[in-house]
Amino acid sequence: MGRVMAALQTAGKLAIVLSFLAFRPAMAQQPDQKPSIPDAPSTSQPPAPAPPELKPAPPGMNPTNPPNQAPSASSSDSGDTPPGPPPPMKINTIPPGSAPKSQSPAQDQLFQLRVNVNQVVVPVRVTDESGHLVSGLLSTDFSVYEDGRKQALNFFTSDPFALSVAVIVDLGMSDIAVQKVNDTFSTLAGSFAGFDEVAIYTYSTSVSQLADFSAVGRKLQGVLNGLKTKHGEVPGVPVTGGPLGPQGPSVNGVPIDSPTTPVSTPSKQSHVLNDAILLAARDLGKRPKDRRKIIFVISDGREYRSDANYATVLQVLLSNEILVYGVAVGSSAIPGYNKVERLHIPGQGYSNILPKYANATGGEVLAEYSRTAIEDVYSRIIGDARNQYTLGYMTRATPSDTRREVEIRVDRPGCKSSDLRPCVEVFSKEGYYPLPAR
Repeated sequence: MGRVMAALQTAGKLAIVLSFLAFRPAMAQQPDQKPSIPDAPSTSQPPAPAPPELKPAPPGMNPTNPPNQAPSASSSDSGDTPPGPPPPMKINTIPPGSAPKSQSPAQDQLFQLRVNVNQVVVPVRVTDESGHLVSGLLSTDFSVYEDGRKQALNFFTSDPFALSVAVIVDLGMSDIAVQKVNDTFSTLAGSFAGFDEVAIYTYSTSVSQLADFSAVGRKLQGVLNGLKTKHGEVPGVPVTGGPLGPQGPSVNGVPIDSPTTPVSTPSKQSHVLNDAILLAARDLGKRPKDRRKIIFVISDGREYRSDANYATVLQVLLSNEILVYGVAVGSSAIPGYNKVERLHIPGQGYSNILPKYANATGGEVLAEYSRTAIEDVYSRIIGDARNQYTLGYMTRATPSDTRREVEIRVDRPGCKSSDLRPCVEVFSKEGYYPLPAR
């Protein structure tokens, strides 16, 4: 019995030694490690609350992202689970015109868009006594009057403008005049700049548009080359009697079916210049407002039997800020004819209505007879139309269908000429219509 007890004691001591030897290497690897001891409660900061107890999530639902709740910062920063989509935005719309009245003034200004509809723009051409353009004028040299009341300028420039030009060629002139004009088309195309746009129209008894507005280039040159093949009227003695006359068969000059001899007069051919200008003006009205709009007429100026009258066409021109320029050729270019052209017999049309349009819109008409003179006029007229002074002012009159008269005066203190013969001549439109033509 004693030997057994001694053996058990010896085995217990051996187990203790083996346990110590096994625990010593682990302590050698972590000599500085200290047992974790919870900190004592701080006197300045409250203790952190205990994490809430999580309940088991229903089947099919992510327990880390509850429904209708954005993921917490701790879960997003850990990178274990990707953040869920943001909650949908709720947007309420209201019918137009039913916005609440309790908005602040700053909010009203943020959403209001005001358009100035009372701005009046007036191109002005100023020439000296020789007819040359006068440059170097300032805004203080001009005075603008609307219906006799002086207006305050809010816009002034002497910069050239890009042009939108509607060229109208009269094919109702004599064939000699038409062929003379046809030979000048190359010079006409060269008078425009690359940033201009040009449309071509012709008229006689009716109006046709040969080319819509496009940049100057081969297309315009091709249209003008095709126009060179056109012919005008061939003058001749009208037939009013004989077997080819309009009265029918006759015996000894007396018609068979009539006891008296009828008097036959030659019919007068239509020249619908008013209709041509009206069509071009309506097309120009659709062009951008940052361009100067020009109607350039090459004609003898005759007008007869148009569907549109002068007053209607002028209202469309003034409403769309269009200037009419012209080259009077053929019979209108004969020296001394400008004195006769002012005569107008009611019912017989106009012998030359071009100066009337030009004076009312602020344009210009030059009468030239030879081919060389016509070519020189092209560049001068296009240059005068492009290089004008442009004035602007704000009118306070209420919109109406009534025409308003506009007068431009230029004050030159150094000028010594009399009032009857001023140092400069001013050309601008006679007035404007506040509302577009119907």
